[in-house]
Amino acid sequence: MIAKLKQFFKELQDTPDPQQQTHSINLAAACMLLEVVYADEHLDGAEARLLPHLLEQTLGIATTDASELIDEARRNRNDATSLFQFTSVINEHFTLEQKQQLVLSMWQLAYTDGELCRYEDQIIRRCADLLYLKHSELIQLRNRAIERQHHDE
Repeated sequence: MIAKLKQFFKELQDTPDPQQQTHSINLAAACMLLEVVYADEHLDGAEARLLPHLLEQTLGIATTDASELIDEARRNRNDATSLFQFTSVINEHFTLEQKQQLVLSMWQLAYTDGELCRYEDQIIRRCADLLYLKHSELIQLRNRAIERQHHDE
């Protein structure tokens, strides 16, 4: 399984097909979001409802595409050996603004259930570090997610 995931990301680098490449990039982002969802060992109903919306917003994809991407990310999730596999793809293809939007989405997922578990915090901080975001950006994005959470309540 791990070999299959490594092959998948190698093909991403070798694939000239823009549609396949875009799908692979989106899959990497979806896998990162799922890491936050499963950090506390369970999928909360609010997280399950928010995840497709965040994928639509972050990646600019349709609802049906978001649902399919989530299903595929769930299947691939256990094959990953490290977050670096996902963040390296994101670093290669996302702009700074897109990276920030992805980390903001991660914070939003983490705060959806009303509390931040330490594992969610660790994953987001590690991803932000691997995405070369500054600590000040990380804190700004976290604060924006908290503000949105309070606004939605």
